[in-house]
Amino acid sequence: MNKINKILQYARGNDLYPDLHLVSGPPEPEIMVGGKKVLMFTSNNYLGLSNHPKVVQGAIDAIRKWGVGSDGSRLLSGNLEIHRQFEKSIATFKKGEDAIVWPTGYSANVGTVSALTQPLKVGPGDFFSLGTVVISDELNHASIIDGARLGKQKKVVFKHRDMKDLESKLKWFKFRRKLVVTDSVFSMDGDIAPLDKMAELCKKYNAMLMIDEAHATGILGKTGHGSLELFNLKATTDVDVVLGTCSKALAASGGFVVGSKELADYLRVASRAYMFSTAMMPAASGALIAALHVMETEPKWREQLWINVKHAMQSLEEAGFNTLESETQIIPIFIGDDKKAIQFSRKLFEKGIFAPAVRWPAVPKDTARLRITLMATHTKDQIDYFVKSCKEISAKLQ
Repeated sequence: MNKINKILQYARGNDLYPDLHLVSGPPEPEIMVGGKKVLMFTSNNYLGLSNHPKVVQGAIDAIRKWGVGSDGSRLLSGNLEIHRQFEKSIATFKKGEDAIVWPTGYSANVGTVSALTQPLKVGPGDFFSLGTVVISDELNHASIIDGARLGKQKKVVFKHRDMKDLESKLKWFKFRRKLVVTDSVFSMDGDIAPLDKMAELCKKYNAMLMIDEAHATGILGKTGHGSLELFNLKATTDVDVVLGTCSKALAASGGFVVGSKELADYLRVASRAYMFSTAMMPAASGALIAALHVMETEPKWREQLWINVKHAMQSLEEAGFNTLESETQIIPIFIGDDKKAIQFSRKLFEKGIFAPAVRWPAVPKDTARLRITLMATHTKDQIDYFVKSCKEISAKLQ
């Protein structure tokens, strides 16, 4: 405990310990934080479905039929019909053969990457074959990195969205079993991976391709089906593993993988995070099925989100802020210095805006930023007030 206390003292003494605010109420544009009404600019409830009447009703109906908890792992007593219904729904939505669902997005990534990189040994030759090489974008989410670590295989990082660097890594490990992994939308920068080019390279060098659709599902593509739709790619034939979380635009909780039937069958017996976790709550599956239906039948939410994104991006750039290379509803406002970013965030809170600073170790040192996220339910006036407040604070912190 002495070591732990020293770490805590250092973090608090250097203003590195995060501000942990208590939020009252659902993730709407206006919320109560610590008893104060503020504008929410950090929610992943991109389409506003978390409190959509149909989605809420889906959760309520599931509770009434199935109860609150699943009360067991999927391999024991927790394999409820409603979980399988959601797996079929998300497989159809992503146009794959089958799907498998975990209770959280983190466990989906950790459980999938580790299972794919350290496949079960079933024959004598498996004990003498070379291990898998995980080739990962340098800005991938922590759950992807942790999955690679848990797999205990060789890990190689390629420069962010750099296809020349990726190809050089694929060439170097030409004769090894390879898994290329990337976020489709990057959670701290808001930019999009060049999946069309990645798919071509993976086919050329016989590598598996896995993408994380956490921030793309419901957002990207003509009808919101994600990055596969955006790049006109297909699950199983172009992208081997389509992973996603259910806690962003889908507005509930959980994680999924869509792919071939064989992939889903394999992960059910090879992913320890799946085998040894209690299944997701029935209410989550009920809400997710309803959320997918809303996405398909009410495109106005996605359309309004993109109107908000374009307005916010244009306003921030006209005001002189560096939004890096964001192309989506995740918009970083680059600050650089950790302490300045923290000050900026706290002054925004004083003005009634909740937009926490993101700094090391979540991002590399000297790249601290405000990470704002937009929702379809934000109004133009709320976005304008946010930009105006940023301009005023920036002038004072020069």
